[in-house]
Amino acid sequence: MLSLILYVCVFISAFNFGEILTNPLYNKNHKCGYDSCPKPKDGYLNVHMVSHTHNDAGWLKTVDQYFYGSKKKIQWAGVQYIIDSIIEALVKNPSRRFVYVESAFFWKWWQLQNENIRNKVKNLVNEGRLEFIGGGWTMHDEATTHYQSIIDQMSWGFRRLDDSFGDCARPRVGWQIDPFGHSRESASIMARFGFDGLLFGRLDYQDQGLRKYERRLEMIWESSANLGTKSDLFTSILYNLYSAPNWFCFDVVCGDPPIIDDKESPDYNADKRVCYEIKLILSYQYDISIVRAERIVFFI
Repeated sequence: MLSLILYVCVFISAFNFGEILTNPLYNKNHKCGYDSCPKPKDGYLNVHMVSHTHNDAGWLKTVDQYFYGSKKKIQWAGVQYIIDSIIEALVKNPSRRFVYVESAFFWKWWQLQNENIRNKVKNLVNEGRLEFIGGGWTMHDEATTHYQSIIDQMSWGFRRLDDSFGDCARPRVGWQIDPFGHSRESASIMARFGFDGLLFGRLDYQDQGLRKYERRLEMIWESSANLGTKSDLFTSILYNLYSAPNWFCFDVVCGDPPIIDDKESPDYNADKRVCYEIKLILSYQYDISIVRAERIVFFI
């Protein structure tokens, strides 16, 4: 068992864990994309805490209903407020990071912002603290969609990001955490887009169980026999889908208790919560042994 735990690339959080999560890891060289992340260290268990949001571009409500937060009786969701709070939190603390996926929602939000907010967002993108992953207009289905439709919607999302932010907004990682099933054709397209990797969440439970047993949750996906190595794509399968660990869900719909880091408060619990998280990580020893690298990802 690895004796040391290293927190690396700690993405935006609404709390401050103190010295255990700060100082030595924050990279101030302002490279963009994941090049700005602290480098993993050999001999440590590198814990990537990835803050993200999963916004369906149409599911139980229409795109506008999701964006503006209407029809709350159907589902409690308002994407414009999510993005507002993300940008505000990133600006307040330079150690925070966030990844965003659906270009359709971000573009809609972008059109409503003044020049001051736009400049702040551009700075965040250029510093690598706001990173776009996936980057398509939406997170496309892989089972029923024609390859031309996939290319079109991905290209349109890339176009909007490039026009708004330039090269630092170019997605380099595929992010298919919620489609119900995955195809070689979609993976091949992502490889040809120049993606360095792909993360996905949903697969048959029997397949997942076998992959865990055989330590195959990470792989090089040879997505096309015709294209050869040009279509090879590093792929990582999420072992806990995209859910946050217990006690660390900070969404408005979650009931987990807050982390209180005010030492003057009688309800101060930051130390206890940090210890709990470390125990939680160590309790994943079996799961950690499933992957071949000394790294584990938590989504919050």
